[in-house]
Amino acid sequence: MRRHKSTAVTVVALVALSVLAGDLRAASPKERLREKRAQAEAVLTEVNALDRRFEASVEAWNGARYELAATRKELATERGRLRVAEQERRIAVARVRARLVAIYESPTDTSAAAAIFGATSISQIIDRLEAANTIAAADEKLAADTTRARDRYELVAKRTAALERSREEAVARREAERRQIGAMLAQRKRLLAGIQSEVATLQAEEARRQALLAAQARARLAAQQAELRRQAAERARAADAARRAAARQAETTTTQPTTTAPAAVTTTTTAATTTSAAPAPLPSPPATGGHPEAATIALRYLGVPYVWGGASPSGFDCSGLVMYVYAQLGISLPHFAAAQYGMGTPVSRDQLQPGDLVFFDGLNHVGIYIGGGQFVHAPETGDVVKITPLSSFGPAYVGARRI
Repeated sequence: MRRHKSTAVTVVALVALSVLAGDLRAASPKERLREKRAQAEAVLTEVNALDRRFEASVEAWNGARYELAATRKELATERGRLRVAEQERRIAVARVRARLVAIYESPTDTSAAAAIFGATSISQIIDRLEAANTIAAADEKLAADTTRARDRYELVAKRTAALERSREEAVARREAERRQIGAMLAQRKRLLAGIQSEVATLQAEEARRQALLAAQARARLAAQQAELRRQAAERARAADAARRAAARQAETTTTQPTTTAPAAVTTTTTAATTTSAAPAPLPSPPATGGHPEAATIALRYLGVPYVWGGASPSGFDCSGLVMYVYAQLGISLPHFAAAQYGMGTPVSRDQLQPGDLVFFDGLNHVGIYIGGGQFVHAPETGDVVKITPLSSFGPAYVGARRI
């Protein structure tokens, strides 16, 4: 039972793959090229967006590095100030310590005693006592001030060091973001390059296909023109033969002698006239009218890019191409497909001949029929003047006109 289930699953998978392969093969070159171009455009949009994000991330990374460098410079300055303050504090503290040591080692030589016993007057004693107190207070103040300065610079240095660490982390984050976006951008650019390569391959294939179609169309048109010339020559020869036969018959009737049996002569003459006036049937002439040469002219502009509103070899839109081709035949047509449909005479699809105008999409598109079920047209933006089968438009076909 399991083996049967596995076999059934395999068969279903193969059928699905074959259907998918059929769908892929069914896609026309134009559809495949259009899909690839759309894919390339979508990826290009992503690439452009990532480019902008990457540029922004790079600038943010540059900004973070700039701020980190400024912080490090500030930190170096604060640490230099801290070293100076620490040195000044050590000197001040050492001075206070030395004074305390001197007092401790000479308890009898206190500042007050030294001031009293060494003085010669009361005013001198007061001055010395005030001086001693002032020096002691100055020493203590200096020590306190330097200690506060040291503490202040130390606090600033700690804060700056913390800011430095924070900005180092910011730089690391910005670097990681920059690398991530850069990797995404590189990946999308590789994908875009691959798609563009496929587009180029498809374009080359389409160009080769168009060149082959053009060569076949030119050969077909040349053969048709040769056949038309041959048929015209045959009709001319047949007409000339008929004229010569009629001339001979008239000459025979004029020179024949009169007899006593007019009825018989009349009968004979009538029979002869009837016999001589029945030349071989002429070949039926081809469809008349139209301008087959328009198809040959249209083939000259294969590969010209589509340009909205274009009506010159630098670029065509659909009705502009038709107008330009027929202008070379001395025929003025409007630059508007719906208006062109109102000109000439209608032609059924099975009676199309080269040079006829074929219309599609509710008269929003027009081309020039070139025979073999194909026509030349300027399709759409991003494409070029090309040969396309009528069948590719399916039910969008509207009708045809012979100018």
